[in-house]
Amino acid sequence: MSVLVYIQTQEGKATKAGLEVASFAKNMNVGDVTALVPGTLSGDGGLGSVGVSKVLHFSEGVTDNSQLSKLTQAAAQSVDASTIVFSGNNDGNSIAPRVAIAMNVGYVSGVTCLPEGKTFTRNVFSGKATAAVNVMSDVCVISITPNSYGIKSDAGEASVETFSADIGAQRVVLNGFTPTSNDGSVPLPEAERVVSAGRGLKGPENWGIVEDLARALGATTACSRPVGDMGWRPHHEHVGQTGLTIRPDLYIACGISGAIQHLAGVNQSKVIVVINTDPEAPFFKAADYGIVGDVFEVLPKLTEAIKEL
Repeated sequence: MSVLVYIQTQEGKATKAGLEVASFAKNMNVGDVTALVPGTLSGDGGLGSVGVSKVLHFSEGVTDNSQLSKLTQAAAQSVDASTIVFSGNNDGNSIAPRVAIAMNVGYVSGVTCLPEGKTFTRNVFSGKATAAVNVMSDVCVISITPNSYGIKSDAGEASVETFSADIGAQRVVLNGFTPTSNDGSVPLPEAERVVSAGRGLKGPENWGIVEDLARALGATTACSRPVGDMGWRPHHEHVGQTGLTIRPDLYIACGISGAIQHLAGVNQSKVIVVINTDPEAPFFKAADYGIVGDVFEVLPKLTEAIKEL
């Protein structure tokens, strides 16, 4: 038995999401962990440090999710994988179901912790409850909610093998777009710290104070749905029930009232800080820390205090 993990890389190194799913797979303790890496790879991509024993490197250019699903299926069959693990980001959630359907096996999305046997735990009802999903098939495909497990070190170095497979002709050409922060640092689903703002900022011209705080914290910026709908910020920064679901270590909400649809996307954050002029804003009920005040006064002072620290 073995586990296959699908890994994305950036400049030849495994992304944070990739290292997280590899750590998860290693600690499932169901066999050797093999990583499938399409695209650029430098050395073992850092995957040996989290317990991967072998890397299958597919160096040919692939941008079609249909091709990537065929590639994953071929790799899984080549190592006789009993479990295939993806990150629950946009790419993983697009490829994983295709693999499960093609292989006619069970699929569980949004897994948040290590399984007990073949029973996996995932959040349901916008994080208000959890479901235990038992997979009946011999092989299963799962995706891991980003930031739910973390990266566990397991010193070592993985062997690297060139992998090839007949995956057919490319049907759709994509631009390889990955949602990132405004400075291109960390994709929002992977960010450990997030500074988010809503209509309380009054206009896109005022976003500088949000970006200043984010830079001081090494954080990624986000926004509420109305802000994205009005074009103040790009749609890939929208978090909430109809946008991205994130679970950073720190989430700072600036000028966001905290409607239930927004809370559904961020309520798994470890620490929530709310800044709002309205002491009755619903968001304060979910906050670990709250500041009743004007964001235009609070954010610059908070930024300066963080810089001093």
